[in-house]
Amino acid sequence: MNKVIQISIFFLSIFCVMGQRNVESESKYICPPCDSICDEIEHDEPGVCPHCNMVLVKKSDSKTIAFYLQNGVEILDFAGPMEVFAYAGYKVFTVSASKSPIKSQGILNVIPDYDIENAPKADILAFFGGNSTVAVKNPKVIDWVNRQDDVKFHFSVCTGAFILAEAGVLEGKTATTFHNALDQLESSYPKVDVRRNVRFVDNGNVITTAGISAGIDGALHLVAKLQGLNAAKRTAYYMEYDNWKPGDGLILSNENPYDSTISVQELKKFEGRYEFENETEIELKLNEKDLDLYALINDTAYPIYHENGDIFSNVTNKPIHFKRDTKGNILGYSLNDDTDILFKKLE
Repeated sequence: MNKVIQISIFFLSIFCVMGQRNVESESKYICPPCDSICDEIEHDEPGVCPHCNMVLVKKSDSKTIAFYLQNGVEILDFAGPMEVFAYAGYKVFTVSASKSPIKSQGILNVIPDYDIENAPKADILAFFGGNSTVAVKNPKVIDWVNRQDDVKFHFSVCTGAFILAEAGVLEGKTATTFHNALDQLESSYPKVDVRRNVRFVDNGNVITTAGISAGIDGALHLVAKLQGLNAAKRTAYYMEYDNWKPGDGLILSNENPYDSTISVQELKKFEGRYEFENETEIELKLNEKDLDLYALINDTAYPIYHENGDIFSNVTNKPIHFKRDTKGNILGYSLNDDTDILFKKLE
C-alpha cells in the first residue's frame, strides 16, 4: 500500500486502532456502494473498509433512493445529493421517462438505470430542477409518482418541487424551491405554503430544498434525520463541505436531530493535551462554531463527535471512552471501554 495512504488511514482512524479488537455491535456494517467486491462484504464492527477505505455504515441504515432525472436536469441538483446519499451508504439508482440517454445542462450524457415502467420500489423518491416542466407535463410521469404509495420520503431540489406539487404530494404542505421560481410555485399551486429565504423545508416525510447547492444541505439533513447528526457530520467531513450549517432550514416536523445533549461548558472540560501511543501526544480543542472537539495532529484537525455521556466517536465511527475521577474531572480516555489502558490527560 502507498505510504501516503497508510499515513492517511492512521490519522483518519485516530483513537480507534487499539479499540477495534473488542468492540461489539448487534448490527452488521457494510461499505458504501462503490461497485467493487467490497459491496457484498458484511462487517461486525464499525470502521474503515479495508478494500476502498470508505467509512462503514450500519446495514440497517441503508436506504434505496430513486433519482428521477429528466432531459436538461441541473447537474449539481442531483450530483450533490447523490454524493451525500452514496457516502451515507444508500443505494441510489436513476429513473427517467424512458431509458434513452438524457443530457444534463446540455453537457453531461446520462443513461438512466430504469424507466418508469420497470423501476423497482424505493424507500425515497428524489426529484430535481432543470427543465422540470418536461416531467410536470408528462402525465405518465405524474402517474408513476402517484403509484409509489409505499415511499417513506419524498425529496426535491430546486424546481423538482414542481413535480411533487403536480402529483399532489405538496398539497397542504410547506415547501420551497429555486429563488427564481418561488412566485410561480405559489401562483400555480395555491394549496402549497411557499416559503422564501430557507435552504430547505422539512414537513416530516417530505423535504424540499432551494436551488442547486441547497440540495446538499437538504440531503445532509435527511441523513441526520435517518442516521443521526454525527453520520451527517462524517459525510460533510468526507466531502470537505466545511461551510455546512447543520439545521439551517425550516423544520416543521417533531424530528429534530440537532438538539444537543451536551453543553459548551461541558465540552470544554475535554480540551487539553493527552497521551497517545509511542510516547506521543495529541491536543483536543473545541470549535465553538460547530460544537465539535478536534484532535490536532501535525497541524491537521480531525473531528471528534459526542455520542452520549462521556463517549465520543471519530470520523470512522469508532468509540472513544473518556474517564473521570470521583470529582468529575477528566482523567483521560481509553479506546475500548473494557481495556486497562488509559491515555492520561496532561493538562
